Amino acid sequence: MAVTPSALSTVAVSETARGAEVTNPRPSQVASSSSSDKKVQVVSSSSARKEPMRRPDKGGREGVRPVNLLVNHYQVNINPQSVIRHYDVEIKGENPDKKISRFELSMVRNKLFTDNPHEFPFAMTAYDGQKNIFSAAELPTGSYKVDFPKTDETRARSYTFTIKQVNELKLRDLKEYMTGGSSFNPRDVLQGMDVVMKEHPSKCMITVGKSFFTRETERDEELGYGIAAARGYRHTLKPTQQGLSLCLDYSVLAFRKSMSVIEYLNLYFNWRDDLRRFRNARRYVEKELTGLKVTVTHRKNKQKLTIVGLSKEDTKDIKFDMIDQEGNEPPRRISIVEYFRIKYGKDIVHKDLPCLDLGKNGRQNLVPMEFCVLVEGQIYPKDNLCEKPAGWLRKLSLVNPQQRKENIQKMIDSKNGPSGGEITGNFGMKVDTNMTSVEGRVLKAPTLKLTERGRAVREEPNPQNNQWNLTRKGVTRGSVIKHWAVLDFTLNNMPKDFVKNLIDRCWKLGMQLDPPIVYKSLRMGTLSNASALEELLRSVVDEARRNHGGARPSLILCAMSERVDGYKTLKWIAETKLGLVTQCFLTGPATKGGDQYRANLALKINAKVGGSNVELMDTFSFFEKHDQVMFIGADVNHPASRDKTSPSIVAVVGTLNWPEANRYAARVIAQPPRIEEIQGFGETCLELVKAHVQATGKRPNKIVIFRDGVSDGQFVMVLNVELLDVKLTFEKNGYNPKITVIVAQKRHQTRFFPDDGSDKNVPSGTVVDTKVIHPFEYDFYLCSHHGGMGTSKPTHYYTLWDGLGFTSDEVQKLIFEMCFTFTRCTKPASLVPPVYYADMVAYRGRMYHEASSREKNIRQQPRGASSSSLASSFSSLTVEDKAIFKLHKELENVMFFV
Repeated sequence: MAVTPSALSTVAVSETARGAEVTNPRPSQVASSSSSDKKVQVVSSSSARKEPMRRPDKGGREGVRPVNLLVNHYQVNINPQSVIRHYDVEIKGENPDKKISRFELSMVRNKLFTDNPHEFPFAMTAYDGQKNIFSAAELPTGSYKVDFPKTDETRARSYTFTIKQVNELKLRDLKEYMTGGSSFNPRDVLQGMDVVMKEHPSKCMITVGKSFFTRETERDEELGYGIAAARGYRHTLKPTQQGLSLCLDYSVLAFRKSMSVIEYLNLYFNWRDDLRRFRNARRYVEKELTGLKVTVTHRKNKQKLTIVGLSKEDTKDIKFDMIDQEGNEPPRRISIVEYFRIKYGKDIVHKDLPCLDLGKNGRQNLVPMEFCVLVEGQIYPKDNLCEKPAGWLRKLSLVNPQQRKENIQKMIDSKNGPSGGEITGNFGMKVDTNMTSVEGRVLKAPTLKLTERGRAVREEPNPQNNQWNLTRKGVTRGSVIKHWAVLDFTLNNMPKDFVKNLIDRCWKLGMQLDPPIVYKSLRMGTLSNASALEELLRSVVDEARRNHGGARPSLILCAMSERVDGYKTLKWIAETKLGLVTQCFLTGPATKGGDQYRANLALKINAKVGGSNVELMDTFSFFEKHDQVMFIGADVNHPASRDKTSPSIVAVVGTLNWPEANRYAARVIAQPPRIEEIQGFGETCLELVKAHVQATGKRPNKIVIFRDGVSDGQFVMVLNVELLDVKLTFEKNGYNPKITVIVAQKRHQTRFFPDDGSDKNVPSGTVVDTKVIHPFEYDFYLCSHHGGMGTSKPTHYYTLWDGLGFTSDEVQKLIFEMCFTFTRCTKPASLVPPVYYADMVAYRGRMYHEASSREKNIRQQPRGASSSSLASSFSSLTVEDKAIFKLHKELENVMFFV
């Protein structure tokens, strides 16, 4: 690994376990090199700072056939001589302690640049909306006063705009990195170029986070109810083997349309211009409008204001004391109707509706609805859409590969897109608007082991889609379930003979499911009462023990008529307090799904109670006969962006068998919010290793850790914090297995399209490890699954550390074959199972938190409190509430989560 040392120090590099380590040299090493001799010295140090390893070969070669693909990567040609100047910007108002809104920041920057076009040229600068300006030209530095004169609506305001240069970003550094001349990743250069790429679309399109959406609505994008879909894109800049790539993917979001608030309510609630219907809908109106942003039409100022609620009185009844700002007249009582007539010359039409409260900091600011217009770009949650618009949005989103490719190409060719305008060219950047063509390889599917009439048989997956069929075959190892219970929460509305047919289907699959020993018919309302639910589950356990010789139910089948929050409560109580395995299902899909639905349910049940649904006939060929291998998966689930107090949930899973490697134990941990680094990762992994030893009698000599949910910028943390923690914890216990760390990424924009113009997805098993991958690090893309709907999204795998010494072919084959061991379906999963399961367990931990939070707040709520006050008083549990996430000992080594 080549490292360019600075003039002040010597950088030492060592290669250990196929991963790069950068260390601080000892004084003696520094002394032995003169200031002019800048050689890279190789040393060995266990405490060295690790970097992601380099690719050990020229990529994989194995595959049943090549496949020609187009990739949504567009080459960005850069001028290596170009320099981007990075400036730090600070904008302060007359009160320096008062936080300035993004609207004001943009307003101040725009006025300064408009008033001084020669010193601050718009076309040569890009602003991130907060603290950073990137410029292709040298800008003057210092402090500037920006004044806004008094108007009829606003007082005179003054701001101080302070700008100072903090860096010069040389595009040459990026070029050297991509060609292997330097191992230093110039992230600051990429960050500056990314802001430049976003500058033009941010002015022409609706910005949502890092995505951009069109302002114009086409006819097929109307969803009704004042809501419309908008097509858009998200892009990233990526250093790749072919140079710098702009990766752009298509997306669709539902937005509330920009229109009068009254017009929106009329459409949303389908009032058909009969505003008298507001009387019966006031509570729902307030719920829908609160938190939305509006501008007002009676003033020239187009500042965005947030709706905080409705006035208690109708507009015609609202009066207030009007104070003369000049002090010439005493305060006088005036109605809001009269005020708007005198002040703005506006006659209020809808006097029988309440006003919107647009106040802040506890001060009311009442404005009649008819003068308020919804701001564009306000997302409507897709989960709140009713069936027809939700189906249409899904249709727009899940387009076939050919249509998606065309949509992406339209975005890249658009004058409003990232390559439009003149800004990128002024920074020495030009986007090639042709998709990248690559040659992928289709990997061979493994032979599977199933059963037929109780004997193991070979099963070759269907070569068209790599799926297999259980119509005449059985699972590899069927479970025996003698004691189980049925809780019918639909009050006897379960499909006729469902339990009998489920039992028959299980027997056909090679399982033994006897008739249930406990059967109770209940109402759905039981699920909403945690105490009653716990009492019910305990009564099931007690009844089984009393009437069946001390037996404990190994499964509880729960029928539900709809999705309710009580489902989360049921899982929390059963899995943390009582140690019960539950299998829930909805009666609607169960009726429609027939035998296939029951077969899928049986697969989940078999895995949950210790059975094995599918195994590889020829176990992972890379490993030796004497090897004992363990796979570990880890993920962190973070709270919603506005939730500042709920903990992040860590999930770690590990295999309990070898060489089958298809049964997993799980652990759930809570840690402070939004911390991606897994705290105590070493101890958790050691606990799972002990579980593996208990199950197999052997200690693993090789471990592969799959890490989910980390971005490229967090790779160093995974290596130098999490992996180090695992190694040190193992060493303290006299344990030194070989370890490989692989990151699995799904949150990326890369998509593959067949180059033959067909509207089919790329084949299952398509792997790409050329051109669009990292210039020299050890990554590849794998589309392991068959995409039936929409466009398949590959998983990006990144080997950071490799103590096992995989070649590219070996690691690709290993991961692809592991995808066939996913227990919930008869096809390869889109994500390697340890990561898939860790993601499921982390989500389960989030459910525990939500259920326990709700129960805690219900207990603390005073009697007679309304449901709205209950919701607003919800407090989040602290990380110290460990018992909430602690799995019952009966379930610690059971796949209860599938």
